Amino acid sequence: MIPVCRLEDLPEGEAVRIDTTQPPIAVFHAEGALYAIDDTCTHQDASLAEGWLEGCLVECPLHAASFDLRTGRPTCLPARRPVRVHRVTVDDGIIHVHPAAEEDAA
Repeated sequence: MIPVCRLEDLPEGEAVRIDTTQPPIAVFHAEGALYAIDDTCTHQDASLAEGWLEGCLVECPLHAASFDLRTGRPTCLPARRPVRVHRVTVDDGIIHVHPAAEEDAA
């Protein structure tokens, strides 16, 4: 379990990157829920936390590949492989990520 930040410090529509894990993890606050996925686009090495968020989809800032935050699956080309999804909990106002196993890509 990795503490991320206080819930109040991650506004709706924003993301935060956790660099202490390999690969890094991005935590998103979207549509009233928290989602965590591997932060590196599977098409090319780009931070998804720096991408554009629309609903529960994040668009890679390099080549517009889009991923569903709920499943990790790409929703359009050029990405073909999913990113791992990680469980997120909030305890005492602190967001925590529970990293998934390496083989847990959708």
